[in-house]
Amino acid sequence: MGEATLSLLRRIGAPEERMLIVRGNLACTYGELGRHEEAMRIRRDVYSGALKLRGESHEGTFVEAINYASSLRKARHFAEAKSLMRKTIPVARGALGKDDTITLRMRWIYAQALYADTGGTLDDLREAVETLEETARTARRVFGGTHPLTKGIEGDLRDARAALRTREWGPLVLAVAIAVVGWVSGARFFAVALVVFTWLWRR
Repeated sequence: MGEATLSLLRRIGAPEERMLIVRGNLACTYGELGRHEEAMRIRRDVYSGALKLRGESHEGTFVEAINYASSLRKARHFAEAKSLMRKTIPVARGALGKDDTITLRMRWIYAQALYADTGGTLDDLREAVETLEETARTARRVFGGTHPLTKGIEGDLRDARAALRTREWGPLVLAVAIAVVGWVSGARFFAVALVVFTWLWRR
């Protein structure tokens, strides 16, 4: 239905603003169906169209940047999502202020992309936690603890902290388990060396 409407609007030469809305709705439909790559490609085009039509500092353009970054994250294009948010967050902060809902949502999505990326570094996870901690404090101060935005950010903060703990302590826990086996089997020097090496490595 959305594709048919889009085709019709193209034929009758509908205004670009209307075309952007319809394409955005089509991207939502694809996303709900789990077709994240297709949704992401449409969101990219809508964001590009919004930039040309409205400029980079328009609130509507910021909303499309959020939608595009969210689609990138769901399609697991984490590097692109992070790059987009790094570029747009300072613009949004300058235009709307650091406490605005849009600015907070951008920082939230940026942090999500940081900690959801299984190929990310330990520093990425630490940055995700720090970003979510700061964003959660701001959201709680501005909107209160019961606001859906605050609750959502704090939920991701718990997940990011858990991911960070796993990454920081996981290798040491595994090393201790292997060392116990080595100690019991008589390879005591190997067991102690393994734990010491792992502890030094994670520092």
